[in-house]
Amino acid sequence: MPNETAPAGLRERKKVETRRLLLEGAARLFRERGFEATTVADIAAHANVSVRTFFRYFESKEALLLPDGVEIFAYVENALAARPADEEPLDAVCNALLEAAEPFAASTLTALSHPLEDIENVVTARLVQAFSDFEERLTALVRRRLPPDTPDADLEAAVIACAALSAVRAVLRTRRARRATGPTDTGPATLLRAFRILRGIGTP
Repeated sequence: MPNETAPAGLRERKKVETRRLLLEGAARLFRERGFEATTVADIAAHANVSVRTFFRYFESKEALLLPDGVEIFAYVENALAARPADEEPLDAVCNALLEAAEPFAASTLTALSHPLEDIENVVTARLVQAFSDFEERLTALVRRRLPPDTPDADLEAAVIACAALSAVRAVLRTRRARRATGPTDTGPATLLRAFRILRGIGTP
């Protein structure tokens, strides 16, 4: 039995590694050359695989723009579950998002902070849909953290989830606008500032 299962395990690890290399290569090439100047062949070569192999993992180059969204959102969910139960819900969500920002700082999602010229509409549509889908899941997780007797708990949970994710969208949008005129900062620092602004809104 071990001899039969070992090759399958090795194949699975190889698939995971190949996908990781394709993602990392795409992120790097998109940053260095821009989306339009990067070809599928370039990305495949970076991962040392054939173009045919590339299409076993992704249907198109455009599919690489937000492929790690699923992983990021799963990371956020796990990070949120690990936050202290008595932490303010908004603080818990913001801290979970900040935790996710660090390991994914070099992801293809980060490449969205660069101008992508004529595919900007495609990227925006994918991003809006991804966050819209996640808002519902995050709202449900936030609601579980609220005391059972919270008035309008469904509304409060939705406001917290949507506000936090809107701050993330604002960071990406601002980075793209700033990068159009020159270099700008990267990493979680800008997101941290955005959350501080969010927490300060409405404070006397």
